[in-house]
Amino acid sequence: MKSSDSMRIGELAERFGLAPHVLRHWESMGLLTPATRVNGRRRYTRDHVIRVMTIIRAKAGGLSLEQIRGVLDAAGRAERRALLRRQHEELGRRLEEIAASKRLIEHLMECGADDFTQCPDYRRMVESAAWPRNLQDEACVIDPGQAGDRTPGAQEVAGQR
Repeated sequence: MKSSDSMRIGELAERFGLAPHVLRHWESMGLLTPATRVNGRRRYTRDHVIRVMTIIRAKAGGLSLEQIRGVLDAAGRAERRALLRRQHEELGRRLEEIAASKRLIEHLMECGADDFTQCPDYRRMVESAAWPRNLQDEACVIDPGQAGDRTPGAQEVAGQR
């Protein structure tokens, strides 16, 4: 595509496997603006191709359209970096959750137990994933006077007794 070339909305949408109404929606949100209108029809350039790909990648990275608009319209580099840093941290957290889920699934594919929920290895994996998060959120999770024979699965979170 030459820099002087332009394309109609349907051509731009087709390039990315999108419906034209998606591009119209992005336009209504301020994410995309046609370069010009020729006979009332939107015309897009190579810069729009880059912008659409940026929006698609940002969505794939978990950003909402409002967040994407914030990144694209950021007042400067520092503001944009702050927005992206928060999303980067969120992606890291999600990747950790995905990795933990993958480990559980891998175990289940190899587990020989008839009832995998009773498999000691599976239970250890689930408990190690579940309890530390609860412990971070709550100051006290068990009454020391009643701790005798409780298992981690029976612990009660403070305030939920």
